[in-house]
Amino acid sequence: MYQLLGVIFGSLITALSFNLFLIPNNILSSGIGGVAIIIGILTPFNTGLVNLLLNLPILILGYVKLGKRFIGYTIVSVFTFSAALYAIPINAVTSDFLLSSIFGGVVAGVGIGLVFNCKGSTGGFDIIGMLLSRKKDIQIGRFLIVLNSVVVIVSGLFFDWDTALYSLLSIFITGKVIDTIHKKHRKITLMIVTSQAGKMKEKLLSSLIRGITLLDGEGAYTNEKKHVLMTVISREELTRIKTLISEVDPQAFVNITESTEVLGLFRKG
Repeated sequence: MYQLLGVIFGSLITALSFNLFLIPNNILSSGIGGVAIIIGILTPFNTGLVNLLLNLPILILGYVKLGKRFIGYTIVSVFTFSAALYAIPINAVTSDFLLSSIFGGVVAGVGIGLVFNCKGSTGGFDIIGMLLSRKKDIQIGRFLIVLNSVVVIVSGLFFDWDTALYSLLSIFITGKVIDTIHKKHRKITLMIVTSQAGKMKEKLLSSLIRGITLLDGEGAYTNEKKHVLMTVISREELTRIKTLISEVDPQAFVNITESTEVLGLFRKG
């Protein structure tokens, strides 16, 4: 239930960023939402309705490839976001383009990141990013920055290049905030130095879907024989794993580092 509420709340936050910061200043957001803003500005159609119609074919693709639960939350997000765009009055918080780009990008990134963390998406390019992340180990926010360069170019052609550059700034900030909040695709390397290697290995293997590499070690000062367990986990697993390590060996030395890239076999599920 809390995930469903998180999806709804995140979608409302994203809609606020559109109607209070981006749309009043003709600044585009990322993805289908940005395309919807362009159509909404150039035509009499409401942005929320356009966003819903553009998302329908992508939702069907996501239903086939990503499963019922994910796409169910995504449908909730798309409908909530579209309804909020329709219901919330378009009223600029500030007329300053730079402030609107920065704060609009931050607020949108918080909303979208929250939806991602609750096992959903806001539809559109997000679904495409999710599909690709199943096959390649990519950061969704970074992928969206690249993909939405097309939206920026279109913005420059239809409006002006000042608007396009402000839109690029907003999209860049949104992508960075998403990658900061969305933890699933962030990888962590653990180096665990312990004298309870057997128990530690059994505990971790029974609780993890990750592989573990065992290394022999020796304390340089004490000459005491130690064992080192090395594994790579996702960021969202870290809190649970630290608790497990503490239960087996409270004196274990644990080095935790964020992994820039992981090659080879790594189960993403």
